[in-house]
Amino acid sequence: MNDQPVQSDPALDEAYQRWSESAAAVLAKSRRVDVADLPDAPEALLSTSTADGLTVRPLYTRKDETPEPGLPGAFPYVRGADPARDVTAGWRVTERFGDDPAVGAAAVNTEILEAMNNGTSGLWIAVGGAVSADDLATVLDGVYLDLAPVTLDVGENGIAAAEAFAAIRAGAPEPPVTIAPTVGTTHSLGLSPLTAAFSGRPTVDAAEATALAVANPDPALRTFRVDGADFATAGADNGLEIALVVGAALTHLRDLTDAGLSPAQALTQVSFGVSVDDDQFASIAKLRALRKIWARVAGVLDAPEVGGALTHAVTALSMYSQRDPWVNMLRSTVAAFGAGVGGADQVSVLPYDAALPASKRTSGPTFTRRIARNTQLLLLEESNVGRVLDPAGGSWFVESLTDDLASNAWAVFTDIEAAGGYRAALSSGWVADRIGESLARRDVEVAHRRKPVTGVSEFPNLDEKPLGQDTADTTGLATGGPRLARVGRAFEALRDRSDAVLADTGRRPTVLLLPLGSVAEHNGRTTFVANLLAAGGIAVINPGPVTADDIADLATAANTPIAVICGTKQRYADDGPAALAAARAAGIGNVLLAGPEKEWPATESDGQAKPDGSLRVGIDAVATLNDLFDTLTTSTPVGADTSGASA
Repeated sequence: MNDQPVQSDPALDEAYQRWSESAAAVLAKSRRVDVADLPDAPEALLSTSTADGLTVRPLYTRKDETPEPGLPGAFPYVRGADPARDVTAGWRVTERFGDDPAVGAAAVNTEILEAMNNGTSGLWIAVGGAVSADDLATVLDGVYLDLAPVTLDVGENGIAAAEAFAAIRAGAPEPPVTIAPTVGTTHSLGLSPLTAAFSGRPTVDAAEATALAVANPDPALRTFRVDGADFATAGADNGLEIALVVGAALTHLRDLTDAGLSPAQALTQVSFGVSVDDDQFASIAKLRALRKIWARVAGVLDAPEVGGALTHAVTALSMYSQRDPWVNMLRSTVAAFGAGVGGADQVSVLPYDAALPASKRTSGPTFTRRIARNTQLLLLEESNVGRVLDPAGGSWFVESLTDDLASNAWAVFTDIEAAGGYRAALSSGWVADRIGESLARRDVEVAHRRKPVTGVSEFPNLDEKPLGQDTADTTGLATGGPRLARVGRAFEALRDRSDAVLADTGRRPTVLLLPLGSVAEHNGRTTFVANLLAAGGIAVINPGPVTADDIADLATAANTPIAVICGTKQRYADDGPAALAAARAAGIGNVLLAGPEKEWPATESDGQAKPDGSLRVGIDAVATLNDLFDTLTTSTPVGADTSGASA
């Protein structure tokens, strides 16, 4: 899928070589080695890898320039599917309605009309809770269906809902001014039988959905919604999500053409749901890469003129945290920016408390929806992001990332085809295995805090009000599902355990810090340790600088079986052994070191005392915190009354 770079420029090559030499000198100086002793070239040393296994280099130049990928709305649609987008309106601000079963259809209609008066320009309606198929006429009363695209989110009664919506649309009064349908006004019946078959969401029979599409193949009313969120919320990386939605969409095309539609007609019956998260460049590239691959499919089918993938970008529920949920406003802002810049036709920002069960939310739905809506309106109306079609186009980095991601996804897509197609890959367990592998890789990155979750694994607020013990059950969340695997769930499970201990005992599990030397010497490490432990729901007692003589009294007052010695390497050499001995003598059974174990002073014999472990950058924080939590809740703390215990 990669386009060939433009021809090399000798002057540019020379300039790049000068940069490389300068970067090598800086790296060598920072590592206190000679340039010749660097283990690799500067570009490799400064590069990073994505979850998809792609390499992001430190510098992109004209060397990385690729041929112009066409205009927005033209094949291969990398730059957007809509040639007629109104730049004064931008993408469609699509808001979701109907999830609260306690709200009746008339009330949902009131919510919709109020939202549309306040900036909403697209509707995403959940059918099956507050709204039934018979309620759709009431819900959509007063909505101009020629202007506002409607996407249905339907369950097992999706066929009835689809037929009801088609009838409403057919019977709608003629508008005073006729407007030709565009990508921006295309409706979706939301039938997702193939992707929901993986996620476990209720859905319809694929054969019935195919028959519905064949009966009336209206290009302005798309039957199938191939929903990438079914894979992304379960842990699929970007390339895998693209490959799976293209594989599922191609399966729909085969069903439709087998049932009698032409390839061009079949292509106009598919739209895409795309999950976007707080990696803005990855989200931009994901949307562009999906359109590039889908255009290639259309080209093979000799219907390139209808090969523009219609995309509805939705902020990823898996990135949302339950702890410190207000941070989700920032995550969703970055995701919405990536979706808009990436050329999504519709964008939905989930409310910032979307990961919380409804019973645990502290803000009203009107407020949270308004914040989500205004996130997009600020980008459109104040930042003017929508006034430029494909604003990332021409960026050497974005174009390269788009091509790399498309190549990655195409390789996985061909694996799906080699496995017999999407249905065969799903039934054999191939899809579940690949997504499981992707989730496992992500969980490792999160556990080691290489993928930080602000407010959860980094900078947690340990004094945050407990949420209650049913937060782990997220199966009822809108846009969620049985396979939902939120990024920060392992750390939040530790916080739930801590809340339970607090409720039972009136005190969180607690660790004693033993700072050595001045504040300047130990502050960096005491802060690091306190932040790390708080991510697992463990509190700390920091008495300030201590000496070995202070430790016995501090240990008794702290009443904890774990202490952490914090200081510099030199301070460990001067005062560490005495502090360790004093902690042991005071009855603290588990003494840890802040920083690498190699900083502990060298011993003359293996029998000389050493700390029991260390807390440092790069450890498996989830495993370490679980072990510490177990120790804190099962060991006898210093100073505990054991007079009644049996011998």
